[in-house]
Amino acid sequence: MITAERLREIAFWSAELTEEEIERTRRGITEKAFAKGAYICHKGDKLDSWTGVISGLVRLGTVSQKGKTVTLAGMRSGGWFGEGSVLKKEPRQYDLVALRDVKLAMMGSATFFWLFENSVGFNRFLVKQFNERIGQFIALVEFDRSLDATGRVARNIAWLCNPVLVPKADSHLDITQEEIGLISGVSRQAVNGALKALEQKKFLRVGHGGITILDLEALSRYED
Repeated sequence: MITAERLREIAFWSAELTEEEIERTRRGITEKAFAKGAYICHKGDKLDSWTGVISGLVRLGTVSQKGKTVTLAGMRSGGWFGEGSVLKKEPRQYDLVALRDVKLAMMGSATFFWLFENSVGFNRFLVKQFNERIGQFIALVEFDRSLDATGRVARNIAWLCNPVLVPKADSHLDITQEEIGLISGVSRQAVNGALKALEQKKFLRVGHGGITILDLEALSRYED
């Protein structure tokens, strides 16, 4: 259980809720910490919670039958995910791994379904979230087949700063080259070359504490 103030702090979508809905919601959320490298869940596990990233970085991915590691998405602070699995009451179709120390907000399925059945604001948010996710995964299939390393890095950085999925994200992204590589599915050396190329185009600026986004639209449409 968390406070109403904490809910408003960690869940941007709570702005759509009534006071009654906020009270019901905050009683159905707990916080949980995971160390860097820990599996939050494995593919096939039943994770019966809708999940938000309070701090840290999470990788959603799987391993193909041929042993290839496939990254589906990276989730940074402010992002919420797993609504499809909760709605369908199915095991997770991907692994969840903490790329650094992570703190998560876990909403129980009973609370999630209560909001789904009773809250107009919550359903309005879910429609936006689903629509953006569909676009994300269609793009994933497209650029996994056609983009080079620079294109993959550009698109994945853009998704981490998506204004619909993480509306409160600022232009600075606290992330290492190793983490970008894990999310993009390319080597650290390739990430280094990609960042230099993107910096030359003035799409972003590389610093010691991460990267600063200068042109999010250009990154999200790189090599279109």
